[in-house]
Amino acid sequence: MKQSTISKPAKPHPGFPLFPHATRRWAKKVRGKMHYFGPWDDPQGALAEWLRVKDDLLAGRATRPKTEGLPLRELLNRFLTAKQRLVDSGEIRQRSWDEYHASCERLVSAFGRDRVIADLAGDDFETHRANLAKKWNPTTLTNEIQRVRTVFKFAFDEGLIGRPVRFGSSFKKPSRRVMRVTRQEKGERMLEAPQIQSLLKDASSILRAMVLLGINGGFGNRDVGLLPLAALDLDGGWINFPRPKTGISRRVPLWPETVAALREVVANRPPTTDSSVSGLVFVTKYGGAWAKEQAGRDPVCLMFGRLLRNLKLHRPGIGFYALRHTFRTIADAARDQPAAHSIMGHADDTIDGHYRERIDDCRLRRVVDHVRGWLFVE
Repeated sequence: MKQSTISKPAKPHPGFPLFPHATRRWAKKVRGKMHYFGPWDDPQGALAEWLRVKDDLLAGRATRPKTEGLPLRELLNRFLTAKQRLVDSGEIRQRSWDEYHASCERLVSAFGRDRVIADLAGDDFETHRANLAKKWNPTTLTNEIQRVRTVFKFAFDEGLIGRPVRFGSSFKKPSRRVMRVTRQEKGERMLEAPQIQSLLKDASSILRAMVLLGINGGFGNRDVGLLPLAALDLDGGWINFPRPKTGISRRVPLWPETVAALREVVANRPPTTDSSVSGLVFVTKYGGAWAKEQAGRDPVCLMFGRLLRNLKLHRPGIGFYALRHTFRTIADAARDQPAAHSIMGHADDTIDGHYRERIDDCRLRRVVDHVRGWLFVE
């Protein structure tokens, strides 16, 4: 008996991703399994369904029923636009926006750009966290989880979704115990006096001044990169410079060694045509700023890291910020916590801090002199 043949329709256009199956449906084979998306007479409906579930199928995830609502791509665009306005107004740094943008790209990779927010459930976030935890340390994972939660909190706060996203019980930051164990495995984030002396001996004149600011007053890499000339009182031996990260006023007594190093830097500053750089203490040989927004590309950290490796002092967790850790650790022995807070630009949220308007210079000098005595002990 002669079998009847079925006349299959042609694809609507050459790039159409589905093929006509003998069951009179548009179909596609994904990860070794056949999937069907709609009848032959509705190719556009079949295509829309393929695009809706494509990311799930390609990733090997179970597809979910159709849900009307805000797609992930729209939320992320609105979130990043709002954060860009904060960058433009100077309320957050460009680097913070870059980190949010990277987190948003990871969300798209994990869930798909067309995924509806109301469709996300605890198992989605559990899988996402597990994948991140395979390649990141607890600190990095903690920061990423916080950024993700911030994105979806924005959606609820702005009225884009009707209820908060349910992350499930697993999408949490690593426990404090895990954080403590990780930190203990890395060892202390500080340098000993002989090690800092070696750094000062082998550093260039610019890096020597930066290292001295780090251990003299707890300056971080961004602090030194943005330090303005107007903040220096080298004749009196002071720096008056609000901490860029917090905006908290900071008055730092300078050691004679730090004053001498800064005088040398100022006397040999390269010329610059960049008006945003001309008022800074530290200028690169190309006439640029030492403070950069891109993560992993900070010139101060890179130069300090090379010096550490040259002296065989490098180890995980040790970078320029270790000088800030060291300053605070040694300064505690001076037994004047408010003065140490003030020098470092830390907020004092206690009731005493609310009423305290200033700290006598003699107290500030006593703290930095204690650290100097520890560093340059004979």
